Amino acid sequence: MDRDLLSHLPVVVAVARRGGFALAAAELGMSPSAVSHAVRLVEERIGQPLFARTTRSVALTEAGEALVAAAEPALEDIADRMERIRSVKGRASGLLRINAPRIALPLALMPILSAMAERYPDVTVEIVTDERLSDIVGEGFDAGIRLGEMIAEDMVTVRLTQPFRTIVVASPAYVGRHGQPPTLADLSAHNCIGYRLLRSRALYRWDLNDQGKDISVETRGSVVLTDPLSARDMALAGIGLAYLFEPLVRADVEAGRLVEVLRDTSIDEPGLFLYFPRRAAMAPKLRAFIDTAQEIGRASSRTPGRKVFSER
Repeated sequence: MDRDLLSHLPVVVAVARRGGFALAAAELGMSPSAVSHAVRLVEERIGQPLFARTTRSVALTEAGEALVAAAEPALEDIADRMERIRSVKGRASGLLRINAPRIALPLALMPILSAMAERYPDVTVEIVTDERLSDIVGEGFDAGIRLGEMIAEDMVTVRLTQPFRTIVVASPAYVGRHGQPPTLADLSAHNCIGYRLLRSRALYRWDLNDQGKDISVETRGSVVLTDPLSARDMALAGIGLAYLFEPLVRADVEAGRLVEVLRDTSIDEPGLFLYFPRRAAMAPKLRAFIDTAQEIGRASSRTPGRKVFSER
């Protein structure tokens, strides 16, 4: 095979996966002009256009779809085999891309990333924070992190946290000015910090428990966020009521910086899980991440109330 053609195939696959030249260039650490040149060279060698380009979009042609369908799995297999060869020396290596919501960093990832940096310096872990339910395979990720109930059944999962409660909190200053809502119905009279879902653009309804029945409560207020972690800052500032995972504000509640309200209405979430396609677990870099997470989990489980990690 033409050496130039072979060396530029990863560029073509990246453009197809990311849906654009600029995004592919950012992923590959190349300039957009270099990416364009590589694609043009491949098109010249095979004598057909691979992408239909407009000022707003880039789409694969029929020839492009055929080439990517053949090249992408072959390139992935080569990368996997190279990583396994390197790991024979006892060192996992390469880029590990994980798609995760921002809350996963404080809830689960920080101790794992710290340990990975010490134990596997040849592995670079790239965390792409994303609140949407992304297609991790289609978007080129090695693994994702989500709540257990949001994960497709055909994925392998590794538990990263124990189940936790979702709670409603406010600052003592806010409670002093407005009081606490005695019942769920009284939420309508309070300034509730909203959260907008990025994919659907809808306002998130608070999932709460009403005398043993799970319900979704529509709220309203003066602030709407797309970053759920910022709701904690808003609550601390006394702006309004915030709906958050309990571990994120446990220290604030214990220190008296925040007050839990409507305690009897909180619900339990299944916890955060790492998930990935079954074949991906063979990659040494992902195996190293899983082993590190489980080791940290076993150590934490010896402390009452801490996380427990397990694979299923």
